[in-house]
Amino acid sequence: MKKEEKKEEYVRVLDYLPYGYPEDPRPIYQKKPVVQAIGERYFTLLELIPKEGKSVNIHQRVYIGEGEREHINHVKRRLRWNELTNAARSELPYVVEEIVKEREKEFVEFFNKAQPITPRLNALELLPGVGKKLMWTILEERQKGEFKSFGDLSQRVKGLHHPEKLIAKRIIEELKDENIKYRIFVR
Repeated sequence: MKKEEKKEEYVRVLDYLPYGYPEDPRPIYQKKPVVQAIGERYFTLLELIPKEGKSVNIHQRVYIGEGEREHINHVKRRLRWNELTNAARSELPYVVEEIVKEREKEFVEFFNKAQPITPRLNALELLPGVGKKLMWTILEERQKGEFKSFGDLSQRVKGLHHPEKLIAKRIIEELKDENIKYRIFVR
């Protein structure tokens, strides 16, 4: 059975380097523009090569799927956290939070369906700032009825402010540490 390959359709631009990487020793006329981006679906960090004469803006949503692409010539490679530029790292929390807000329904579903991973650990506890007490409060509230939105979640669960920021922080933790034991958002 063939493993399904996870390909991104759309990415968000984290950094655009019109003259390539500064540490590249080649003369400036030989350097190619580079885009660092994060995928909207699987949160894959990617290095992209833009089309000749095209430029992109930070936070811009760009199509990189099959078929004709407007801005990107090709995907060069996957990136690791330590290969991101400082500018890309500083933009990452904002971009991830934007993606989480746009996919609110999916992430609210995570709060509605989160299950124990081990007998002593629930998936909710993997979110930064969520301990046993807050986890039990979330579980008790969801028994009364499913959460409808981040606002509903914040209103019903006292002590849980900005759940979208907690999810964004967890996604960034999973991107930073390749050896993290439990992955819930980045696969």
